Amino acid sequence: MQIGLFDHIEHGERPLAQLFDERLEFIKACDAAGFYCVHLAEHHATPLNMVPVPGVFLGAVARATKNIRLGPLVYLLPLYSPLRMVEEISMLDHLSHGRLDVGIGRGVSPFELKYHKVEHDRSREIFIDAFKCISAGLVSEELTYSGPYYTYEKVPMALRPMQRPFPPFWYGSSGIEGSTWAGEQGLHFVTLGSMQLAKQNIDAFKAALAKRGKPAHPKPEFPGGVAIGVQRHIFVDETDEKARAWAKPAMDYHLAHINWLRTKHNDSGLTSRLRVVRGANFEECVAEGSVIAGSPATVRAELERQMTELGANYLLAYLFLGNMSYEVARRSLQLFSTEVMPKLQRL
Repeated sequence: MQIGLFDHIEHGERPLAQLFDERLEFIKACDAAGFYCVHLAEHHATPLNMVPVPGVFLGAVARATKNIRLGPLVYLLPLYSPLRMVEEISMLDHLSHGRLDVGIGRGVSPFELKYHKVEHDRSREIFIDAFKCISAGLVSEELTYSGPYYTYEKVPMALRPMQRPFPPFWYGSSGIEGSTWAGEQGLHFVTLGSMQLAKQNIDAFKAALAKRGKPAHPKPEFPGGVAIGVQRHIFVDETDEKARAWAKPAMDYHLAHINWLRTKHNDSGLTSRLRVVRGANFEECVAEGSVIAGSPATVRAELERQMTELGANYLLAYLFLGNMSYEVARRSLQLFSTEVMPKLQRL
């Protein structure tokens, strides 16, 4: 099993330049510890995400690391020009010497899409058209494409990616529709949320992929050539009590940021796409399985149980979040990478 790192890089009650420096150092430590990939989210107009242009930050990561792969998770395709997206993907792939993995999506928040003048009820069809256009552009010397939303005529593609035909595509979904689409396309896949929700999504993805027959861009390091991942918030300390003492305020702070736009717009999540896919507080998240906090032995046993039950082969460890200090995050990472990772990687 492979293990990756996930992050929003949210506001952390300290200067932004300091926050960025800390994250770069943290990712360098993850690189040295053997993490497979760093996956960075994209959100807009919210303190949940201080890197709403993930490619800029990943350019810095590319030059600060040596082995860890880079994975935007996800680029919100309805917010980009497909031509510009092809150029950014190509640049990042060369800057990282072929370590780029491209996560794509339409955006989970209707508020964020609306700020960018994109109607969320049209976002799926815009996303699919953009995906087809970008896929064509990455393999073309000259791009000619005609779709319902994007049209290009004989555009010279001066920039091409280092990986051929192009970097692997990933898709993250918290629902059956998106999970099924990802399997139909043969993409690498990531989900999140409670054990029940994650299992439903993984099963839907696997069923669709089985009908397709094989992944579009096989990765030999994963069984069957495809990554099937689940995100988990992980807090590790010497004892269960110590871990939970600082994990609870960090996670509750993080949840407040996740709900920040919903709260601002007085939206319960019942009347929009902004579905509630996780517990309302630390205790509920622990109960549903999306948060794991404790000693190395406790964390290891719970992750082994979950990954086996879910049938996943990739863990996205969310280790640095909320208002955690850099020192606390590094201590947790040290315990996780030395006492938890080695046994998980043998699963």
